[in-house]
Amino acid sequence: MSAIVPPAPSPDRPDVLIVGARVIDGTGNPWRYGDVALAGDRIAAVAPPGRLDRAAAGEVVEADGLVVCPGFIDIQSHSIAVFMLDRRSLGKVTQGVTTEIMGESWTPAPFGGQIADPLSGGLRTYLGEAFDEWDERARGWTRFGDWLADLEGRGVSVNVGSFIGGGTVREWGKGEAMGAPSPDELDAMRDCLDAAMRDGAFGIATALIYPPGSYAGLDELVALNEVVHRHRGVHITHVRSEESRLLEAIDEAVTIARRTGVATEIYHLKAAGPRNWPLMPEAIARIDAARAEGLDVTADMYPYEAAGTGLAVGVPPWAAEDGRLVENLRDPATRARIAAEIRHPSEPWENLVEIAGPENVLVAGPSHPDLVAYRGRRLSEVAAARGQDWVDALLDLLATEGSNIFAMFFMMSEENLALQMRQPWVTIATDAGGLDPVDAVRRGLTHPRAYGTYPRVLGRYVRERGALPLEDAIRKMSSAVADRLGLRDRGLLRTGMLADVVLFDPETVSDRATWTEPHQLSVGVRDVWVNGERVVRDGGHTGALPGRRVFGPGHRAAER
Repeated sequence: MSAIVPPAPSPDRPDVLIVGARVIDGTGNPWRYGDVALAGDRIAAVAPPGRLDRAAAGEVVEADGLVVCPGFIDIQSHSIAVFMLDRRSLGKVTQGVTTEIMGESWTPAPFGGQIADPLSGGLRTYLGEAFDEWDERARGWTRFGDWLADLEGRGVSVNVGSFIGGGTVREWGKGEAMGAPSPDELDAMRDCLDAAMRDGAFGIATALIYPPGSYAGLDELVALNEVVHRHRGVHITHVRSEESRLLEAIDEAVTIARRTGVATEIYHLKAAGPRNWPLMPEAIARIDAARAEGLDVTADMYPYEAAGTGLAVGVPPWAAEDGRLVENLRDPATRARIAAEIRHPSEPWENLVEIAGPENVLVAGPSHPDLVAYRGRRLSEVAAARGQDWVDALLDLLATEGSNIFAMFFMMSEENLALQMRQPWVTIATDAGGLDPVDAVRRGLTHPRAYGTYPRVLGRYVRERGALPLEDAIRKMSSAVADRLGLRDRGLLRTGMLADVVLFDPETVSDRATWTEPHQLSVGVRDVWVNGERVVRDGGHTGALPGRRVFGPGHRAAER
């Protein structure tokens, strides 16, 4: 990856000199011994051992037996709400994450158009007493960039950037109604997206199984991605199916890329459900074929056998039209229609509860007092305890909670995970927020990926299973993601690059979070610097908030 950066600070008097480490520079090249000098917010030098003067350094960091590498860039972060309460991103920085990119489906900005509320109803429970303050603040974020500027101005431990949520774009133009947009509605969506790209969005992040994004058809997606391509951005997408229609869903993403030329990233590549595991080799073959055709299609993944999302994925998408899911569940006649559609679907839709099976769905995050006792229990167990079948139990849980309930769906093959990880165009992402375990434990269970994604790859899949070389794993966490996003000043250990740096022990790095006790920080990452300032020292957060906002290509073009 080439870098266009200002001249590097002189290495003669660095602020920090890391000595004795194995240097893995993020390119995928073999490790080598070397010393790394940091001066200000930049990497001042990467030199052979002993070449740099220790006496001239403000601090010498002894790193014998450790690896020094670029900071990890999480292209699928869900820290939006987390940052409203705690900007340290503790669960992420202790994994080595130095940049978080948000935006799947929804962003809290821009507010306007046909958007009725800037913050989703589910955030009321999460934010608690802070909800009203943040709801009022978000109503002032009338441009996409307002939200990220607010976050950066308050201080944050990691660098932050975002795609604009595809659901947000659709809601701006058409609200939460089903059906194809009118010409005027589509023009409003395109204008919203164009403005967001100029404000620094990396592209559009669609989630085609969740309303209102699931209401978008192919022609609408093509029209929007013509705007993204014009700004040299990325269409990053949770494809329309990850189960029996996985191949068709990948074909749809490829078709959009073919018709628009847009660079395309598939979120959390997976084949969901045992009966669909054999589809993964063909899914990989189709992406390889698209790339051979000259289409820029890549994917990311997390290294776990279970997915994590809301139980509402077990409800047909039409039930959430106009944002009326809870009202529909509480109306006896409509609820009966919903239950009948779940039991006997009239058309295909992505019911992850049925795909996994209720015995493989772990109810993680209910907060209603009548439901808290079900935390950590399988949906099949909950149904049995209530004397119901799983469909009625599911609908009762959602109606009582009054919002979505986070759950984990055990439905992936570890053999497929290793196969995916070896593909050169697959990178690593968390699909999670940067939680503080002390605070998060009271909210219920969460997916272990929030605390363990990167150390799990380094420990389980590199050190223990040998699924891929350490150098390639680091590339998939750093420079490959920077390349996908067009970030030319991060992602490598190179002179002149911004000093996002991680120091970890390759013999001990590992995840500690489990399905039933997820709120545990990973171990083995000793020190982390963001923009040259140490955020993690000896495994503990320093309290520093040196993160900056990172911008997509449309903003840089507008600046020129």
